[in-house]
Amino acid sequence: MSSTADADSERTSSPVLNLINVLRCFTTEAPEQGVTEIAERVGVHKSTVSRLLATLEGEQLVERVPSSRKYRLGLGLIGIAGPLLASLDVRRLAYPVLTELSAVTAETAALMVWDGSAAVTVEQVAGPQRVKHTSSMGTRYATMHSASVMVLLAYQEPGLARKLCTSGALIGDGPEPSIWPELIDEYEAELEEVRATGYAVNFRRTFDDEVGVCAVVVDHRGDPVAGLLIAAPAYRVDEARCAELLERCRAAAAEVSSRLGGATDIPPGTI
Repeated sequence: MSSTADADSERTSSPVLNLINVLRCFTTEAPEQGVTEIAERVGVHKSTVSRLLATLEGEQLVERVPSSRKYRLGLGLIGIAGPLLASLDVRRLAYPVLTELSAVTAETAALMVWDGSAAVTVEQVAGPQRVKHTSSMGTRYATMHSASVMVLLAYQEPGLARKLCTSGALIGDGPEPSIWPELIDEYEAELEEVRATGYAVNFRRTFDDEVGVCAVVVDHRGDPVAGLLIAAPAYRVDEARCAELLERCRAAAAEVSSRLGGATDIPPGTI
């Protein structure tokens, strides 16, 4: 048998792939499927389909329709897709707010989420001016005093900031990436303040030529799900302008939170 045939045989005999193919049988046009129908579409024996459906039913990924004894997708899938759906939802709802914020401030507005060790850009509306701060989608920020890092890290589980600092996953400001051990206590105290207020300011702390302000976005459960950031070149932002940008940023974050069903006066919480 050729290597291609071997690979095809391995794919069709994979239990995981068979489970995925069973789930793909359920569509908007045909939301209910029987064992025989699924077996024909997937290309496996009906007894195999019955075992796969029993496994999926046990995990609430499919459920039996009482009137027809066929199967349909179960609510357990929502639990699996929940984090992705939340991410997509906040992006969709935030985009018009980011657009308006960028137009009003003439600076770049971005939506940031936490990936476990860094703040990540998931949506952005660049400022209209020729000189501006922008980043590509998916750009990760792991500098300790980046405004988005501080906001998102402040709501993580206790001890994570210290772990990231000591492991080197979180780096220091400017051209020197190392973090002195004696700074970690001070940094954790700063994060507590950020957690209490719901915002952070990076006024030339990371680099001399950049300013960033970020405010937390919460969902209908009150859980922080993102940070709303305004980034600008430092030469355009004095302290008064920074305070103005912060107020606009906080108002915009409250607007996105409201669209998600969250409170507009952001309370402390934990992601």
